[in-house]
Amino acid sequence: MKRRFAIGKAFLASAALLICGSLHASPDEVNTGYTIRSDVRLVLLDVSVKNRAGMLVSSLTKGNFTVLEDGHPQPITVFANEDLPVTVGIVVDESSSMAPKRAEVLTAAMTFIREANPQDEVFVLNFNNKVKPGLPEGILFSDKVDQLRAALFGGIARGKTAFYDAVIAGLQQLELGRRDKKTLVVISDGGDNVSEHTRREMLGMVRGSIATIYTIGIYDADDPDRDPGILRELAKISGGEAYFPESLTDLVPVCRRIAKDIRARYTIGYVPQPDKRTNELRHINLRVSAPGDGKLTAHTRTSYRYDEIASQKKN
Repeated sequence: MKRRFAIGKAFLASAALLICGSLHASPDEVNTGYTIRSDVRLVLLDVSVKNRAGMLVSSLTKGNFTVLEDGHPQPITVFANEDLPVTVGIVVDESSSMAPKRAEVLTAAMTFIREANPQDEVFVLNFNNKVKPGLPEGILFSDKVDQLRAALFGGIARGKTAFYDAVIAGLQQLELGRRDKKTLVVISDGGDNVSEHTRREMLGMVRGSIATIYTIGIYDADDPDRDPGILRELAKISGGEAYFPESLTDLVPVCRRIAKDIRARYTIGYVPQPDKRTNELRHINLRVSAPGDGKLTAHTRTSYRYDEIASQKKN
């Protein structure tokens, strides 16, 4: 297993050098997709596959996948299905509306940490009026369960909800991680009533990131601040999934499911073909099939932006 990890890590590291997805999107890049520069020739997709029953399928090969870009087949040049460690951020809503749910939320988050890859590098962000790092000052990431538990349990549920600021802060910290694959797990009602950043800015940064985002929506039916739509949108843009547990007792199974999903994801890469189109959104259609497995569904990012002009200006 250690040998498989070393091989996979080396090839993913070299592949990551070829991909560009700036978190600092310009105004005309907002709401368009993450950007691949013309001197960068590899698109990496983080992919989860499930069967008709919603169960993960983790034993597929490169031949089971077909990648189409704007309807044109693309040869797959990178493929991995190993349980590689990732950089993970756990972003927890600690506004006053979450106080009655706090114990169950933290228990579920700890379940996720315990069932993740032990070599993951993890950080915690707690947010209400402001976004606060859970780990001690000077420590950006940890793989120590006790340290991460203290990071989760150190806050107090009170105040308003800076949801947009929290997602942006999570994406920014992910970029400081050493792992090639980046993931955010966001637990909130999705509402925002105090952020310095706007919804548009947040979505622009999500589209400018290669991170996969899982959202867990927790709110009461009469909660005026709930926004399940934004939770679904974050997951859809990034190729993750949105969960809305019917009761607090469902939180632990959901977090266990997310941890398993992250560990069973595929990495698929291809080299996009340059053409006369610049600054345009390119659409990705990833198809998966395996005889005997029935209908399969792949979850991944569905678009990116190929920017040739920006690269020419840089040169």
